[in-house]
Amino acid sequence: MKMIIAVVKPAVTEAIIDALTDTGISGLMVSEVRGYGRQKGHT
Repeated sequence: MKMIIAVVKPAVTEAIIDALTDTGISGLMVSEVRGYGRQKGHT
């Protein structure tokens, strides 16, 4: 069993779920996370 943790943009979440399902992944957990780094939320 392997555990992969990835932080991705919300816009690509569905594409990632579809790709993982196609490869045979049967379970996953999706959580919304928020945070900021050095820029303190400024892009």
